[in-house]
Amino acid sequence: MRTWLWRLLALLLIVAIAFFLFAPAIVEKSMNKVDPVPLKITPRARALHAALQIADMHADTLLWKRSLLDRSTRGQVDLPRLLAGNYALQVFSSVTKTPKGQNYEANSADTDNITTLAIADLQPPRTWGSLLERSLWHATKLERAAAASNGQLRLIGTPADLDRLLADRAHGRKVVGAMLSIEGLQDLEGKLANLDRLHDAGFRMAGLAHFFDNDVAGSMHGEAKGGLTPLGVQVVRRMETLGMIVDVAHSSHATIAQVIAMARRPIVASHGGVQATCKVNRNLTDDEIRGIARTGGVIGIGYWDAAICTTKPEGAAAAIAHVRDLVGIDHVGLGSDFDGAVTTGFDSSQLAAVTQALIDRGFSDADIAKVMGGNVLRVLRDGIAPRG
Repeated sequence: MRTWLWRLLALLLIVAIAFFLFAPAIVEKSMNKVDPVPLKITPRARALHAALQIADMHADTLLWKRSLLDRSTRGQVDLPRLLAGNYALQVFSSVTKTPKGQNYEANSADTDNITTLAIADLQPPRTWGSLLERSLWHATKLERAAAASNGQLRLIGTPADLDRLLADRAHGRKVVGAMLSIEGLQDLEGKLANLDRLHDAGFRMAGLAHFFDNDVAGSMHGEAKGGLTPLGVQVVRRMETLGMIVDVAHSSHATIAQVIAMARRPIVASHGGVQATCKVNRNLTDDEIRGIARTGGVIGIGYWDAAICTTKPEGAAAAIAHVRDLVGIDHVGLGSDFDGAVTTGFDSSQLAAVTQALIDRGFSDADIAKVMGGNVLRVLRDGIAPRG
């Protein structure tokens, strides 16, 4: 009997070790995919791309258990690939909760996939039961990566940080900026004071909702799909004061309308598409695009099928062209959603494919520079400056 028990315990230990060693990588590999599409990048496109200051408003890389500093065989973003893609700035989002059976139509807030992932990743136990602690852990992960990067990855928290980064890049230094964002303010855990804690930890942008309605705002994919709650109104005002950019990606149509109406600073839709070129409820209507532009904000275009109805860079260029034609070139940029459980046709190292698609569509070099980073950098620089 005792021998049988020891064998059972040994077997359980082996299974547990295998789970913690291999499960996180297997899960990510099944969710963050690159299904290559044909890419033909001309010397002219490569030369123009190498001269750009590129900025992307959304990647979920911090959710996964792998080093940001090492080139990976899975996912779509890491520092080596950002450098290869000539990125000036990547905004990294903190994902704290996703519903089981996640879909674009309607999701309950009653279930959560991320708790299992937090345990499997051997994150600190404080993150297993607290959404706030999950975001604070993501901030710590990014801070540690920057500290170990020999200066190649820099945390951006102030306009001065951004100015130094761009100046150093202009002098030929191979550096990438990293800014923290949040995907859904359910991590406030119902307390406005926690917004200040997140700002103190380095977060400079936040999406109000993710795939379910929360106590701040309704989600485009929630059950009620309502607008801002009374707490949500306070949150938007406090974000504007602190210097945190309000992100309406995933927000319900009612929430987006309310935020546009009350905004005193530019807002963004960090990642997604437009219904005019890809009619998915996840994407923005023309009225919403006009409203975001009226605030001085920017719409970030992604590269996955539900955003642009293809994974080819030409689809991203088509969505970008629609925003330009509707509200002007100053209100559109990049929002890949890389590492956000999406399949794309290319990864961050191959971003010159988007530059090529814009050239092929007839964009001028000056307008390409705005789309690929100039517009986002302008809005971020202004938006992270605190105001009284």
